[in-house]
Amino acid sequence: MKTILPGQTIGIIGGGQLGRMMGLAAKEAGFKIAVLDPTMDSPCGQIADIQIVAPYNDEAALEELGEVSDVITYEFENIDYEGLKRLSEIAHVPQGANLVRITQNRIAEKAEIQQAGAPVAPYIAAQSFDELKSAIDTIGFPCIVKTAFGGYDGKGQVKLDSLNQLQEAESLFAHSACIAEAFVPFVKEISVIIQRNAAGESYCLPVAENIHQHHILHESIVPARVSSNVIEQAEAAARKIADHLQLVGTLAVEMFVLENDDILINELAPRPHNSGHYSIEACNVSQFHQHIRAICGWPLRKPKLWAPSIMVNVLGEHVTPLIRVVKEYPDWSVHLYGKTEAKEKRKMGHITIMTDDIDNTLQEIIATGIWAE
Repeated sequence: MKTILPGQTIGIIGGGQLGRMMGLAAKEAGFKIAVLDPTMDSPCGQIADIQIVAPYNDEAALEELGEVSDVITYEFENIDYEGLKRLSEIAHVPQGANLVRITQNRIAEKAEIQQAGAPVAPYIAAQSFDELKSAIDTIGFPCIVKTAFGGYDGKGQVKLDSLNQLQEAESLFAHSACIAEAFVPFVKEISVIIQRNAAGESYCLPVAENIHQHHILHESIVPARVSSNVIEQAEAAARKIADHLQLVGTLAVEMFVLENDDILINELAPRPHNSGHYSIEACNVSQFHQHIRAICGWPLRKPKLWAPSIMVNVLGEHVTPLIRVVKEYPDWSVHLYGKTEAKEKRKMGHITIMTDDIDNTLQEIIATGIWAE
């Protein structure tokens, strides 16, 4: 297991907020940061020592990143797989490229989750709309049809309640093959962030309960308000998947909790995750510090939660009202990501509140009016 030490350079593919927080964690330990991103003033670029401004599939730019970096990681999965694969052959990319290939394709992802021995909702894969029509009876209605490639925050998918609505899914096939999943009557959504180094040492962060608005994560509540049985199942499933994939770095495993306390795996993200941001203040090791330890070949730290916490996303429409009232809430830890334009529904930052009374704090968040729908 190769060890990367302070003073050396960590290359990051992707210049968004995850790269920024990853880079800030690395710089605390004395690492230098290089970033590859198409945007000059990206959130990560603002804190990097070296900026390479180019598309993610630019071979010369990837080679340059390899030359200036001692280890390379990525901050999101929608990067160029072929480029990452080539880069892995000439530079130190401990995460490899295969995990990106799998998580970019929902069909491959579902198959790998099942091979790991973790449960998923019933689903079918369809290469064409005609194939979907002929196989839809296998899972029935209601169901959700999703593109195999791309799509996030509710994009690239449609819910169908009956055969009469099937035509609404046809346009999705213009983009890629699709999967159709049986709609699961879940009672909660949770996520487990598991981090693993090349020696096979792994730890899970405390399980988060996630609340979405308009398909975008709104709040993460930690610890999740679920039974100990659910926690045990969730962590066991995450470990199975991480070991099966020979994970190095970070994997977020999103799950549904059913009424009978069973779990089903929804999807994977091979990187730090929005639902783990609470760990910056609320744990003895954040998901970003632990990610840096994992990719640099360091031993991992056993996570400990200091206090129950709530993370709330700050979208474009929330920035101005948040800034107006922030001085009234000394217990709020405010993170804004350095994005120049506050577009509606765009993630601009988050707040974390450590609290001894989750219910009271949830009411306080509502009472501010900042997040009124």
